[in-house]
Amino acid sequence: MRRISNHRTSGSVWALRAWLLIAGFAAVTGCASQSIPPQRSIYESGLNTVRLEGDPDSTANTHPSTLTPTEVGTLLRGVRVWEQRNVIHRLFVGQADRSRAFRDEEITRLAPALSKALAQASPAERIAFHLSHATEQGDEETTTGWLSVRGQILYLSLSEAHDRHGPGPDISKYDRQMPNVPERSAAFDAIFEPEEFLVTVRSAGQFFAPDQREELQIRYREALRSLPVFPVAEPGGRKLSPQP
Repeated sequence: MRRISNHRTSGSVWALRAWLLIAGFAAVTGCASQSIPPQRSIYESGLNTVRLEGDPDSTANTHPSTLTPTEVGTLLRGVRVWEQRNVIHRLFVGQADRSRAFRDEEITRLAPALSKALAQASPAERIAFHLSHATEQGDEETTTGWLSVRGQILYLSLSEAHDRHGPGPDISKYDRQMPNVPERSAAFDAIFEPEEFLVTVRSAGQFFAPDQREELQIRYREALRSLPVFPVAEPGGRKLSPQP
């Protein structure tokens, strides 16, 4: 009788463990599926897009956030990028010149959509943007990145900055002779000016990934109090001339 009782007890323990394992797996799966919000389109015109997507880096963004198109445009105007050059390259031709990451016409197109996206974003979302246009040489020039706000810091990441490549509807670039091998974008550095409002620059990206990622962390409220205003019209409003 004692052996039968022990056998039944052992069977009950294993059944309980199996039930707990299944329940735990279901709970984890459910949480994982709920933690990634679906993408939401905010703006789309040709290959130019602004959308909300799940933020893999943070679920505690200060969203929704209120930034007017003019404030967004003023901040974008302070972002600078330049070509990465190795020591030998710099020795012969010097450091590359810095240029604005966002031209005036790009800011006019992008700022209202980013302002709207920030106002609709949840703490678990970030704003993704992609700008694309054809050049006179027939290439496609793209700028791609992400935007989010955490407290007093604005996080602006770039994976492409006026990157030129062959035209095509698929924005992820692949070598035409070897379609399964990604084509790496031209490497670049990024900064925010004036640099006194820049907390840090963080470079990220996987070794075999086709794109890099330059993340600027900006004390944006302090910057807005000091930077010259770049007026951007509200949607449907009167367009103003930018300050130099």
